[in-house]
Amino acid sequence: MVVEVLIAASIITVSILAAMAVAQKSVYVSRQAFHTTQATFLLEEGAEAVRVLRDNAWSDISSLIIATNYYPTFSGGTWTLSTTANTVGIFTRTVVLADVNRDTSVDPNTSTSKDIVSSGGALDSGTKLITVTVSWTEGGATITKNLKFYIIDIFS
Repeated sequence: MVVEVLIAASIITVSILAAMAVAQKSVYVSRQAFHTTQATFLLEEGAEAVRVLRDNAWSDISSLIIATNYYPTFSGGTWTLSTTANTVGIFTRTVVLADVNRDTSVDPNTSTSKDIVSSGGALDSGTKLITVTVSWTEGGATITKNLKFYIIDIFS
């Protein structure tokens, strides 16, 4: 009788511990998915902030220093980029600009190429490569998500 009670208690204990481990992992995965979703929204908002700056005046973009971390901030009814670090909750969002070069070779079918190239070519002062990055700490590790896109001076 004592052995049967001991076996039953062991089975119940193992079952409860297994259920608790599954519940703990489920909470961790749910939190990670929630943070990833928030990061995605912050990436898109960062991209929209850069577009707003471009729409206000191309000089808001062209005057920025290449390869410098900028932090989007909404103040005074519009977006600004500053070099002062700021966070949104647990997230740090940065915007970095890079110059864009265009191919100068001539395509016989179109008379010109002007494709964006990773090396060589001529500097295109009316186009910038923007990288928006959102990072946060999750479970002792830093997680980073990036969004890269080109922005063009469409009003000149």
